[in-house]
Amino acid sequence: MPQQITTFPTRAEFRTAVATLQRLGLPHEILSPEPGYGLVGVPAVVVAEDAPAQLAALAPGAFVGSGWVDYKPSPWPVPQDPPAAFAEDVFGMPAIVVLAPCVADPHKLRLIAHTGGDLAAVMPYLNAEVPQVTYVDETHTLTTMDGYRMVSLYPGRLTIAKADDLVDAWRVLESLRCRVNAVWARRGAITPSYECRQKPPALEIYRRLPGTSCRQCGEKTCMAFALRLWNGEVSPTACTPVFAGEYAHLREALLAICAGLGSPAVPPPP
Repeated sequence: MPQQITTFPTRAEFRTAVATLQRLGLPHEILSPEPGYGLVGVPAVVVAEDAPAQLAALAPGAFVGSGWVDYKPSPWPVPQDPPAAFAEDVFGMPAIVVLAPCVADPHKLRLIAHTGGDLAAVMPYLNAEVPQVTYVDETHTLTTMDGYRMVSLYPGRLTIAKADDLVDAWRVLESLRCRVNAVWARRGAITPSYECRQKPPALEIYRRLPGTSCRQCGEKTCMAFALRLWNGEVSPTACTPVFAGEYAHLREALLAICAGLGSPAVPPPP
């Protein structure tokens, strides 16, 4: 039978969710990030496909989850070694507040997490040390790739697109935590860089557009509009279907990637 999975912004919400499922007699499984991802993940629950609807009907508002998505067992095991420790943890415990299918690839996951620390001060050092990143100092935004996964960092939050599954997302978060803290620990030996060295591919922008080539932006195709966005020549708000039409669900993903381009007149990401 198909199943659904969700995680939670806090462990308290996880415990409340488990208690609610037990009270209602709804079968469930627990997917734990412990031990290897215990500093970046809250346990998740896996339920039958119809359980989220039953929860909404029988216990509305009983707990706050990050969003239900289709569950498939991950091929990636959770590491059994404890996570690395740092004298100063500027990354902090991330709170996953959104878990949803990825806009660019619905078979993969997108997540938004609030970070426990303010990453703005770390970004110029990451920009100097990490290859293939895009850093925009004016907006304090840093975008990088983890394989085909796009990761965008902001002062107090981050987004990940195209995670294979939740365990893969935890892996990316742990990798980020270690990299951010390791670079911060060595900051005295690093010359910070404020240069915008690289941009995400224009194709990644196109994948976050409607793809209808409606011409309301003044371009003949969505790809032509994506290229102009990539060049910093137009604002993403020129895409009427996304900002004032039936494709509003693409707005957040489009703003996230454009924030890493230094595009003009980009509204603050949600």
